[in-house]
Amino acid sequence: MGPAAHAGDKSAPIVIHRLSPQRRPRVTIRGQIAGLVYDDHDVIEFLRRAGPPDVETLLDQPEWVEWRGGRAHQYAAA
Repeated sequence: MGPAAHAGDKSAPIVIHRLSPQRRPRVTIRGQIAGLVYDDHDVIEFLRRAGPPDVETLLDQPEWVEWRGGRAHQYAAA
């Protein structure tokens, strides 16, 4: 299922949220909590679960991955 399937939803299917109380970003897939991430590899694994092709190229494509409340590719408190 591609981003067009979310025409009524302005969010990307994968959302990386600000740091959680566990000091790691929380990930949601299509609005459902999927877990915490520690690095780009974890995000790629969540993307594979969401189903797009060529997931390694999608981390910086806002139609697939939205980085909320923090900088992209930042997974821990400074």
